[in-house]
Parts: sequence; C-alpha cells; structure tokens
Amino acid sequence: MSSLDPALLEEIGQLRADLDDANYRYYVLDEPTLTDADYDRKLQRLQQIEAEHPDLISPDSPTQRVGAAPAEGFPEVAHAIPMLSLDNAFSREDIIAFAQRVAERLECQPEEIEFSCEPKLDGAAVSLVYEQGVLVSGATRGDGRTGEGITSNLRTLRSVPLKLMGGTLPELVEVRGEVIMRHAGFEALNQRARDEGSKVFANPRNAAAGSLRQLDPRITATRPLEFHAYQAARLEPDMGDTTHSALMARLSQLGFKTSAELSVLQGPDAVADYCERLGEKRDQLGYDIDGVVIKVNDLRHQRELGFVARAPRWAVAFKFPAQEEVTLLNDVEFQVGRTGAITPVARLEPVTVAGVTVSNATLHNADEIERLGVMIGDTVAIRRAGDVIPQVVRVDVEKRPAEARAIVFPDQCPVCGSEVERLEGEAVARCSGGLYCAAQRKEALKHFASRKAMDIDGLGEKLIEQLVEQDWVKTPAELFHLTVEQLKSLPRMGEKSATNLVNALEKAKQTTLPRFIYALGIREVGEATAANVANHFGTLQALQEADTPALEAVNDVGPIVAKHIHTFFRQPHNLDTLDALIAAGVVWQETEVAQGPTPLEGQSWVLTGAMESMTRDEGKARLQALGAKVAGSVSKKTTCLVAGEAAGSKLTKAEELGVEVIDEATFIERLSAWEQSE
Repeated sequence: MSSLDPALLEEIGQLRADLDDANYRYYVLDEPTLTDADYDRKLQRLQQIEAEHPDLISPDSPTQRVGAAPAEGFPEVAHAIPMLSLDNAFSREDIIAFAQRVAERLECQPEEIEFSCEPKLDGAAVSLVYEQGVLVSGATRGDGRTGEGITSNLRTLRSVPLKLMGGTLPELVEVRGEVIMRHAGFEALNQRARDEGSKVFANPRNAAAGSLRQLDPRITATRPLEFHAYQAARLEPDMGDTTHSALMARLSQLGFKTSAELSVLQGPDAVADYCERLGEKRDQLGYDIDGVVIKVNDLRHQRELGFVARAPRWAVAFKFPAQEEVTLLNDVEFQVGRTGAITPVARLEPVTVAGVTVSNATLHNADEIERLGVMIGDTVAIRRAGDVIPQVVRVDVEKRPAEARAIVFPDQCPVCGSEVERLEGEAVARCSGGLYCAAQRKEALKHFASRKAMDIDGLGEKLIEQLVEQDWVKTPAELFHLTVEQLKSLPRMGEKSATNLVNALEKAKQTTLPRFIYALGIREVGEATAANVANHFGTLQALQEADTPALEAVNDVGPIVAKHIHTFFRQPHNLDTLDALIAAGVVWQETEVAQGPTPLEGQSWVLTGAMESMTRDEGKARLQALGAKVAGSVSKKTTCLVAGEAAGSKLTKAEELGVEVIDEATFIERLSAWEQSE
C-alpha cells in the first residue's frame, strides 16, 4: 500500500467519507445532501479504484454492502447477553402498578421515577456488534439466547453503519434494535409480487423477518428495510452515560437511527398520557408499532432492579389493541378504480380492528383470491395497520360452511358494461372503456387535456373535477360544447377566464394524429408508441381496422400493447366517443405512411438541455417520425445524445458510457439530411 500514490489514498479515503456521510444523512437523518447523480458518480469512482487495487478493499467500504455470496444456511450465534422479552401492560392501571413495583424496590415514590418511553416497533429484533468502530457481526433474536448469524444481510441495509461515526469510539459496542418495513415500502413490495405472480407478505413484520432471512443478500438489498436502534447492550469501555436516553443520544452520534418519538417522563401518569397520545398518533407514523416500551431511565437503577427469569424488572411493554381480528366474509363486490382496475372488495360481518369498525376489506385481485383460497362464507382474518386499507390476510378453511361459494370475476365492467381485460401474466383485470366509463371519467379527461395530449391550456385537474361533479362533462367530446355562460358560473371563474378556456378548447381542436391517439388513454400507449402507430397506419380508420398481427408489425409494439389497442377499438362505447369528438370539430392532418425502413429505425436517442431553434418536444417528434425511439434516460443502448445548453447528468453519463454526443447545430443538420432523404 505504501507504494501507491498518496493522492490516490487520499481520494479513496475522501470518497468513503463522503459516501458514509451521505448514507447517514439520507437513511438516518432524512436530510439528504448529495443528489442521486453525485452519489452514483462517487460510488462508481470508488468501485473503479477498488477494482484496480483490490488490496485496498476493506469490510467497511460503502462498496461492500452487497458483497457476499449466497449462504447455504445461517450459523448459530450465542448472544453474550440474552435478548429477553418484556412483561406486558394493557391499561393505565397496569402502568401505575408497574411503577409502584419499581418504587418499592428503589424505596421511593412512583412520581419520583424518571421513565424513558418510545414506540414498540413491530418488526424483527436484531443485534449488531462493532469492534474498533467496524461492524463485525449481526444476528437475529432467535430464542433470546441463540440467534442466526445474518451479518451479510444486515450489511445491505443503508441505515446500518458499516463503520461508526464520531471522534472517540468505543472498543466494543453491541447495539440492539428493530428492522422494520414502512407501510409505503410494504405496499410497493407486495404490489410488485402481485404483478409478478409471486408470494405476497401478510404484514410488514413478516416481510421484514422474511427479507432478513434470505440466503442471498442481494435479495435482502432490494427490500425497503430500516434498522432502528433501541439499546446499547454492551459498551466497552464505559463512556460515562448515566441514563438510557443519554445512551440513545450517543448511538445517534455514532450513526444509528433512533426513535424521534422517544420521551423522558416523570411518574406513571405522565407515562400513561404518553401511551394514550401515541396510540392516537399510531396511524400517522407510516410504520407499524404494537405498543410503547417503558424503561426506568437511570442506568444505575436498572442495575439495582435486575431481572426475573425471562424479563427485566426495569422495563415493561404497554400493548395497543390488536390490528388483526377474525370475522365472516358475507359477500364480494367489484369496484372500478380511476385507472380501470377491477378490485374485489370483501363485505364483512362488522368487526373492531385496532379501535375501528371494519365492514369492508380489499382482496386485491384474482391472483390474491387464488393464493388465499378464499370463498364467500369463509371465516377470515382481517388486518388493519395505519393508513393501509383493511385486507384479508388468512382463511380458516376448517370453519368453511358447506354452502360456501367461489368468487367469480365479472366479464363486463360493473359500471359501464365494457369488456374486462386481463392479459396472461398480469394480476390486475381492467375495464377497457376508459373514455366512456364513469369510474374512470376524471382521470381520462385529465389525460385527454394534458400538455402532451390535446394540450388544452387552462383546463387543469381542479377544473375538470368541477366539470364532472357538475355533471356537465361525461365524455371528452362534451368539453368542446362548453359555453362561456356555463363556465363563468363556476367558483373563481370570471368571464375573462371562461372566454380564455373556450378559446383554448377551440384551438385544441386542431391537433395531430399522434397527439390524438395518445390522448385516447389506451393502456400502455405512450407518446412514442402513439407516434409509431400514427406513422405506421397513417389514418385513424386504418388503425381502427387493424388486427393484432398488423398492430404487432408496428415498431416498438409487442403482443400486450397490440392487445390493448385492439380491445380498445372493439368497444362500441369507445367508437361512439371517437365519432362524437370528430362531430365536435376535432381534426388532424393525416400522417404520411412511411414506405420501407425509416432512417433511424431501431435507434434510441435522448435529448437534454435547452435548445434555441426548437423545443425538445418538437425535436422528439421529428426523431420519432424518422423511426427513432426517444428515451428519457441514457443507457448502454442509447445511440446518440443531443446536448443543448446547460446539459447536466445525462451528458456526464453519456460520456462515461461512451455514447455519441452531438450539439444542437449538428442535430439540425442531420435531421434535415434524413428528412430530405425520405
């Protein structure tokens, strides 16, 4: 190492420090300082140096978060100090009784005792051991005395520091805490699993525990897990902290995420009030808690109080009401969402879950019904956590009555009667009457009026919602029949604003075929696909008459998108809406059908920065007319990047990947040459 350039050693040290600090600020403090692009550049540079100098790689390097090979199993790890359970309290009276027991042993009054209170996180308990400031091992709680060694998996969590922060570090510290999954991450993980047809998790706790016990750390790394520290079980040498709250502050300084809800309170009544307040706040936290951990704050008093066989005398867990209950599934109805998704909703025998009466719960989709094996008439477990919609999580098959019946998905939309479409491999069934279906009306109109579609200036989301709620607009065509007299009667809509909107609607009637096709909101038909379809068929009539093989012949249209387009144009409601739009005066210039291969067929282009002679949208349209795909990000598949003024991270990435980069002048020159050659 001594033979290496000192400047290189200094650079690698600085890169690691910058990345460690960025991880801490992003995952622990929730105060990011580096942009994603800057972080990626620093990480890539560090990876490059370590690849060229493998002897410089250290276990605490930010590059080593996912470095281990899949394990065949997890080794047993004996805890140096057992990870004990806590006794439970369920009422204000139980809290007062706990404080009284503590006071008797300490020979004082309950009101004199200082308690540390924080949420009891509902996840997976783990222990982390650091020597000389570097993570050396991590284990699950197991049976409290022996856990499983999952060091490689825990290293993948960005909220687990690989190296401790701060000046004076302990020689050894064992930090205990909970690995959790927030509601948003849990829902996203399960939705991804449903889309892929794989197993979903019953609740965030199971998801966290299952993610930690993956034999391949690379899988754990993809899961949205967070580590929250709640105890320093060992600290050598003693650093002078005299209270639990001071120890938590020290762990925060060392780089750990600790509870923002931690409070130090005097006496049992203040503790009981805290538990009540946190219970009311429970649904707004964004993660699961099942109670409050109440600890005697003074560490000297903790040592004096000691332990009983399975729990400390100086702590208790106040438990909130259960978030799962059992009830009967009486029926299933099907709701249509704003994007056309058909969702089965369980109608339940009302039951109180986490303090709220629940009579409906989501069953998500047909795959979830099949996975659960649920039938109408079953006894089911319902879970409600935070803002998550109540859902059916288990079925008690042994209690199934003889008259139980299967849940059958509808073939026609229960709102508008259009065909329900569910493609092979997809979990979600959808109504195909997007322009007509009342359940999708607001979203369809918002898309229709958007800048890249019909570009109706002044017709924003709130105004569309008002028009729908007034029952003035049911289909896109009815927009073009609105009058100034009508509009000026709306709140905050004067005559001038109403006139401007009517003029904007009149102007929007003159459009292009690609914009019109995109405005129809056909599933998975974005701008590029709409342009390709328009260029291929030339007329709306030809597109309407195309069968799926003809649609699949279009550049960038596969079997799934072809099926969506074909289904859309087979719904009578949609055809009626198209006729109404044309009758309202919407017109476009037919697109000239490309003869033979186009100059840029199969190429992928990216535009970035500001251009003087045209807008990026105009440049994009001209590229698409020449057969190119225009992407939003640079990758190895990018053919060329057009860099305008103030080009940023896309230019940097293109240079790193060796992608061709041209300026605006060269771009215009090439466009002209290609367009003249066609």
